[in-house]
Amino acid sequence: MLLAAAGLAVAAFPFRGTWWGGWVLAIAEAGVVGGLADWFAVTAIFRRPLGLPIPHTALIPANWEGLAERVGAMVGGRVLTPQYVVQEIERVDAADLLARGAERLSQADLEAATRAVAGWAAEQLTPSAASELVARLRAMLVDQPMAPTLAAALRIARDAGWDRRVVQALVLSLADALERPEVRETVAEVIDDLLTRYRARMGVYPRLWISLAELLGVLDRERIVNALHAGLREVAKNPDHPLRARVTEIVGDLETRLTSDATLAARVEAAKRELLATPAVVALLDDLAGSLRRTLLADLAAPRSEAAAWIAERLERARQALLTDSALRVEIGGWLKARVAELVLRHHGRIAEFIANGVRALGPDGVVRLIDEHAGDDLQYIRVNGTVVGGLAGGAIYGIHLLFHLL
Repeated sequence: MLLAAAGLAVAAFPFRGTWWGGWVLAIAEAGVVGGLADWFAVTAIFRRPLGLPIPHTALIPANWEGLAERVGAMVGGRVLTPQYVVQEIERVDAADLLARGAERLSQADLEAATRAVAGWAAEQLTPSAASELVARLRAMLVDQPMAPTLAAALRIARDAGWDRRVVQALVLSLADALERPEVRETVAEVIDDLLTRYRARMGVYPRLWISLAELLGVLDRERIVNALHAGLREVAKNPDHPLRARVTEIVGDLETRLTSDATLAARVEAAKRELLATPAVVALLDDLAGSLRRTLLADLAAPRSEAAAWIAERLERARQALLTDSALRVEIGGWLKARVAELVLRHHGRIAEFIANGVRALGPDGVVRLIDEHAGDDLQYIRVNGTVVGGLAGGAIYGIHLLFHLL
């Protein structure tokens, strides 16, 4: 367009003395001026025209830092406002997204992903990293008050009914153990030792009666072991057994005391610090971390990983629950949206900084290339329009000049 305007000006120059020649020359000259002016204006945004150090050119490179900050402030403060972002989050159907995601997954996908993640984690957890992790965990435990943590754990266990399950599992384990001869013999020896110590602290007549009871077979260690075994079986079978109720009461009382009894809390804290500082415990934790890593690596190397299958099975249960329970999907979706909204409101002030850093990371040359890729044709049309509009304006002005000349 610029070359066409210049060519038209050259062609019309010999006829400038006529009214129509002067009018065409005015259009062509104004088109050249308009095209050159818009070429200069658009070029000056990105670089110095013809490399000349003209003031107020190469605007983007010269004002790059301030431009990045202003873009971040504009987008973060005026476009992505907290109200707008929270409103858009609320419009997301998280329950539907969860359902569709659960439909696309399969148990094989979950197991493969679990094996890959667990394998990567086990490879990253080198022996030195495992020791460092254990040391950090031990330091965290030392700094963390133990009594409130234990009280919270007991409360969660009691609310979920885990205390009753633990008691039942413990009682069943003890009852099963008492069926093994070596365990029964050990327990019988402990009973004999206790009776011997008890008898040594008693007077002559109580010792005489105990000896008579042993002679008559009333006080017999095998009978005591059998009674203990039968009692454990009875406790395991009867959910309403007084002993189990008493354990539940003790757990509840311990939870209360851990939060209200300063003396007990201090004793728990002292015991924790002493236990964690014991060299045997330190060595045991290091050995446990190393053994866990070796066991995990060996399990993942097997054709059928028990750990991966166990985790995948529970993930599959969660997937099935998401597919079948719409109320659960709605509840989880609402929780997720609430947490995301909280994060947005808490860290919204950093959005402007985040955007500014992103723009700044492109650099002035990168932004020039980006604008040229996405708006290069439009920028060329600005120059084309400058030529056309300049020519029209020149023709209009020359037409007014001719009108006044006729008048």
